[in-house]
Amino acid sequence: MLDTGVSMPRIGSLRVVGPSRLEVTWADGNRAGRSETVDIAPLIGSYKVYRPLRDDAALFATARLVEDGNVVTWDGPDLEMTADLIETVAEQEMDCADFARFLKRNGLTQEAAAALLGRSRRQIGYYLNPGPVPRIVALACFGYEALAAKRRSDAA
Repeated sequence: MLDTGVSMPRIGSLRVVGPSRLEVTWADGNRAGRSETVDIAPLIGSYKVYRPLRDDAALFATARLVEDGNVVTWDGPDLEMTADLIETVAEQEMDCADFARFLKRNGLTQEAAAALLGRSRRQIGYYLNPGPVPRIVALACFGYEALAAKRRSDAA
């Protein structure tokens, strides 16, 4: 066993809140203590093993924790998802408060963000209202900040 000093993600509680959304309270890991809604549609749509969950709300509603919160499982053969995989998706999500912090951190006006992200000014305004920010926009924001950090380190 190798100890990296970082605790592995573990889910303390779980509740189904939509056709592909889970309300998760993290017990351990980088997000420990946080409660958030995670849309796992990208995982369900990408992996063949999760095909039975794609259009079956009743099956999705059977989600429960096993292995002390390290795994989410559903009724049905081999329908399991690790907390680590769910955490990865959670890290790629952004809500309106996260988006507002992104704008402030980067000194962007709504107009500048619209030009940067290839969206209309009106869409940027929508992202500042309660609700999730589209995943593609969140990933673009994360990429923008990663590139800006690299440029700063290259210049130093």
